[in-house]
Amino acid sequence: MTGKGEPASAPDAAPAASAVETAPDMTPALVEALRAGDAKAGRVLADTYRVAIVRFCRGYLGSIEDAEDAAQDIFYKVIAARDVPGHFRAWLYRIARNHCLNLVRNRHRRRDHAALAAGDDVDAELTGQLTRMLRVEMGARVKEALALLPDSTAEALRMRYVEGLSRQEIADVLDLRESVVKSRLFEGLKIVRTRLVELQAPGASTDAT
Repeated sequence: MTGKGEPASAPDAAPAASAVETAPDMTPALVEALRAGDAKAGRVLADTYRVAIVRFCRGYLGSIEDAEDAAQDIFYKVIAARDVPGHFRAWLYRIARNHCLNLVRNRHRRRDHAALAAGDDVDAELTGQLTRMLRVEMGARVKEALALLPDSTAEALRMRYVEGLSRQEIADVLDLRESVVKSRLFEGLKIVRTRLVELQAPGASTDAT
C-alpha cells in the first residue's frame, strides 16, 4: 500500500555506477583520519571527491574556474570541521551546496536550484534513466525537457542522476523527508518523458517557446 498522493511505484532506479560511486562514502578509517586532523586525509579527500564536487559546484556557479575555487574552499571547511559525521557524503554535498548558494547570493545573481549541468556536461555526466533517454533522443531535446522542471525538482534530479546520491542522501542535503525527494524525482522524470513524447510528435518544433 502506498500513501495518498504518492506514486504506486517510482521509476527511480538506482543510477549506473559512476566515478562518484566507486567511493560512495568515505571509509571509516578516512573519516577517523579527518577527525584526527591527519594531513594525508585531506589529500585523499581531494583525490576522491574533487572531480565530483567541481562538477556539482559548476551546476550552481556556471564557471569551471569558480567551481574549482569553490571546491578548494569547501575542502578547507571539511578539513577544519571539528565534527565529521559518519554519513560523510551527504554532509559534504550539503556543505558544497550551502557554499555555492552563498556565493550566488553574494553576487546578486541567485540560481539556488540551477538547472542540470549546462552544455555538454549533460551529455557527458547523466546516468541511469536519463542516460537511456539521451541514447534515444537528441541531447538538445532532453535539455529542453529538463528546462521545464521546477528548480527544486531539477536540483534533486541532478543530485540523483548526475552525482549518484541516494534518495536518503539527497534528503539529508536538502533537509527534506525522503518521501518528498522520491516524489520530486518521480514527477521530474514524468515531466521529462511527457515532453520528449511531445517533441517526437509529427510536426513538433524544437524551437524555444
